[in-house]
Amino acid sequence: MQTNQQDKIERDLFRLCDLLQQQGLDLTKIGITGSLLVGVQKQSSDIDLVCYGRDIFHQCRAITRELIEQEKLQELNDNDWQQSYQRRSCELSFADYVWHERRKTNKAVINGRKFDLNFIDELKRSEATSYQKCGVITLQCTVIDDTHAFDYPAEFKIDHEQFDSVVCFTATYTGQAIKGETVEVSGIVEQTRQGIKRIVVGSSREAHGEYIKVISA
Repeated sequence: MQTNQQDKIERDLFRLCDLLQQQGLDLTKIGITGSLLVGVQKQSSDIDLVCYGRDIFHQCRAITRELIEQEKLQELNDNDWQQSYQRRSCELSFADYVWHERRKTNKAVINGRKFDLNFIDELKRSEATSYQKCGVITLQCTVIDDTHAFDYPAEFKIDHEQFDSVVCFTATYTGQAIKGETVEVSGIVEQTRQGIKRIVVGSSREAHGEYIKVISA
């Protein structure tokens, strides 16, 4: 029975990869993680794809969007979104959560099974910088650069007199905003020795009271 269950999941994975490849995706830049990687998947397991490289990740998102429009893949249904929302336990309303998540196109459904797209940046980022916590803040600002919106941590450069960026350490708000949008941010203020300030969302596992919400798209 276990073998049959695994075969069903693997067939869904192979079908998904076939669809992506038909749309021009280079599968040598795609991997898997989660239960499938170590062979402990169950009938209810999701498929977790890993995209190696920023261009590949965004191409995969675009293809996923196209395949949904062609009805070869499906969006998450209401029950899927409810389960996702309950797991996140975030500060947004359910309606706001779904609105933000749906447009990211980093998850969809194939043959009734949910899959997620994960991004790995193979390029080396800048050296680590030391920050000191300086309090909490809620403000509104405009995103001027979303290049690293899906990184870990996610980073949104903002147009603000005091703060250089919003940095996010929780997957809930990864990819949350697009360049040019106005957002409301609630998080922890951090500052370097040089006086550069940023706002951190997801400063703890629960991240109570911390969020990023688009208020003008």
